[in-house]
Amino acid sequence: MNISCSVGATAPPLPVADPRAVAPPACQDGQALRAGMRMLLVLFALSVCLTLAAPAASAQPAASSSSPQAVRAFIPVSNLPAWPVLSQGSNSDWPRSTVRSLQYLINAYGADLVVDGIFGPRTDAAVRSYQRTHGLVVDGIVGPKTWSSAIITVRRGSVGPAVEAVQDQTNSRGVNRAGIVLADDGIFGPKTDGWVRAFQSAIAGHVIGFREDGVVGPLTWSLLLTGEKPNPLYP
Repeated sequence: MNISCSVGATAPPLPVADPRAVAPPACQDGQALRAGMRMLLVLFALSVCLTLAAPAASAQPAASSSSPQAVRAFIPVSNLPAWPVLSQGSNSDWPRSTVRSLQYLINAYGADLVVDGIFGPRTDAAVRSYQRTHGLVVDGIVGPKTWSSAIITVRRGSVGPAVEAVQDQTNSRGVNRAGIVLADDGIFGPKTDGWVRAFQSAIAGHVIGFREDGVVGPLTWSLLLTGEKPNPLYP
């Protein structure tokens, strides 16, 4: 449409604005701009709050694994491995040192076995004789009752075949991180005591309530006989 204006012509009256009319685009753009500015201000304020809160959060002390309340052990003593079960034959489920420990212990009660880790007829006969003498079921099977009866509690100052069994168990595990190698001399001296305590300390890192006292009693015996090689004493 062409719009022309002649000089001197009377201008037509301007239309009266209807208050209900929609605001012109310029007004709409202004409102949108103000709304955007308000949103930017809100986001800016939020970022400032988060920035101020971060140092406060980082200032809180982190939980330390060395805290006295920290529990590093997680296996109860009641869940320790059961006693080995040995009988005449190969006993391939257990280390050869387990049979040797049995032979050392039976020798401590007067037997005269060759400690070779082989559960043959002579070891079987010696086990049956021991069971008969000590009121156990005479079946030649070395289970929890026979072990509990045959083990001998040893500590620093002890001597004899039971100490040799502990020393043999030590050496059968190979190189340990404590660098301890023992002579199988049946004398529970400082080096044997040092290894026993290192072994117990490594076990105590995993077992709740395990005592680190240098005494080879039932719990320590059971772990020696089942061939445990606990970290960090062993790689």
